[in-house]
Amino acid sequence: MRHKKKSIAIAMATLALVVSACGNSNNNNSAASDAAPSGSSSSSASAAPADPFGKYADPVTLSVGQQVDPSDTTLPAGDTPDSNQYTRYIKDNLNIDVKDAFTASPTNYNQKVSLSISSNDLPDAMIVNAQQFREMSDNGQLEDLTDAFNQYASPELKRVLADSNKRAMDTVTVDGKIMALPQAEDAGVHEMWIRQDWLDKLGLQPPKTVDDLEKVADAFVNQDPDGNGKKDTIGIAAPDSSDASKLYANFLESANNLYGFDPVFAAFDAYPGYWVKDANGNPVYGSTTPETKQALGKLAEMYSKGLIDQQISVRQDSGEPVISGQTGIFFAPWWMGYGPLTDAVKQNPKADWQAYALPLDASGQFKPHLSAPAGQFLVVRKGYKNPEAVVKLENLLLRDESKFDLSKGSIGFYPVRLALGPSDESEFTVKALQDVLAGTKKPEDFSDKPEYKLLAGDLANIKKVKTEPYDKMDIQYWNPNADLGAWTRLYSLMVGVSPFMDLEGNGVSSLIYSQTPTMESRWVNLQKLEDEAFLKIIVGAAPLDSFDKFVSDWKQQGGDQITSEVAEAIK
Repeated sequence: MRHKKKSIAIAMATLALVVSACGNSNNNNSAASDAAPSGSSSSSASAAPADPFGKYADPVTLSVGQQVDPSDTTLPAGDTPDSNQYTRYIKDNLNIDVKDAFTASPTNYNQKVSLSISSNDLPDAMIVNAQQFREMSDNGQLEDLTDAFNQYASPELKRVLADSNKRAMDTVTVDGKIMALPQAEDAGVHEMWIRQDWLDKLGLQPPKTVDDLEKVADAFVNQDPDGNGKKDTIGIAAPDSSDASKLYANFLESANNLYGFDPVFAAFDAYPGYWVKDANGNPVYGSTTPETKQALGKLAEMYSKGLIDQQISVRQDSGEPVISGQTGIFFAPWWMGYGPLTDAVKQNPKADWQAYALPLDASGQFKPHLSAPAGQFLVVRKGYKNPEAVVKLENLLLRDESKFDLSKGSIGFYPVRLALGPSDESEFTVKALQDVLAGTKKPEDFSDKPEYKLLAGDLANIKKVKTEPYDKMDIQYWNPNADLGAWTRLYSLMVGVSPFMDLEGNGVSSLIYSQTPTMESRWVNLQKLEDEAFLKIIVGAAPLDSFDKFVSDWKQQGGDQITSEVAEAIK
């Protein structure tokens, strides 16, 4: 979103850390295929660009590590994670046989990848996080993708990855070489999702401040907003027990935190988990600041009053009470229509979830944390003979994603999928949809924007699921039953992105988004120290002043040394 365009410091900080990673050790894994790409007989940097969509003359095998959500039941009978509409499409168009070297659930995927790296038992390609990318780079386990990218990346892929001052490509450039393909999309900042129908029933307005939030949450808990005569509602959702759900995002996992309290912290000018500057311009870890202590105190107060889910970090899935209609408020990115909201509306068609850039800070501003320019990376093991194959897979996805029928397998089944799109994709799409609904433009006016890969489908579908008046976004002005898949996306966009359309770029970036040397040996323990201390404070198992001991322990156990390294890295 527009916030991210202001974050120039991200590129400098990330680049400073990533370019220090290098490695040239041998990898003994054998190559999977010697097949030559059709239309090209050379892989030298001086060769002319090859066909980004050229089909191999002979089959090429690509083994991948794949994340598979066991709760995703969209595959038709007979299809599997490595035999489905996506793998068949890849085979038909590129003659690439994709095989799963391993699959893992979202909860276990990072552990599986780390085990693969440590044992050097690597698939040909897989998606890794920033820490895993750096480790593989240090170990010499990565294939150089420079020639493959320069020759085979489609113009659209190159434009997407060059967007935003090439920040995403900076994160994968090591000693001038492209060592991975970065995710490049607008992951979205965290906002407040709230039951508008509950607000309306109780005669309340969306909470603008944290004090307002406390009052609304109290009403949601104590004034029977669902009308069932029972005190069984949750005011504010809380992180559950899954790895994907945290109290707040952090500089190593800066996007897609679900049900955390990120906007509440930001309203106190607190950015725990991030590296920010103090009043003197020096780097400081956001979890150690007085503002974070103040925010923890407010969260502890609300928890003690029963306004925050009492099963914080224990509940297995915080989305379940959202779906069942028990929860009134949660914090998450714009795309939650893809998450629990579709099922919530299927169960209760009158559940009117609306999104707001709230709560505001003391100066009346919404200042969310901003995610890293790239949080995930598509890597190829050193020695794989056809590294351009992964480039072709991403070319194909970027060009043809809108052609797939998501009812026959969600997009998560696309092999080693990178979420790709221009940095302004969601905002651009919403503005285009608004213009078409208002009648000021026609869908064909946007035919020259192929990198906005889903735009044509969005423009074709909007009037199927959006009813008049077109400028009203409440649930009663939508028709999900007309096309539930289209509604899921378009409701997420029009409701989830609209709060940011005219918002000034007040977001806060972390000074770095990757590890320093001391972090590699100390950070796991420091993170555990932080997680335990903060959760105890919120649930009342430790007093607020225990925060001061946490800060002291954190500094003594490596935090001071790490802070010095961060200061050096951002010079």
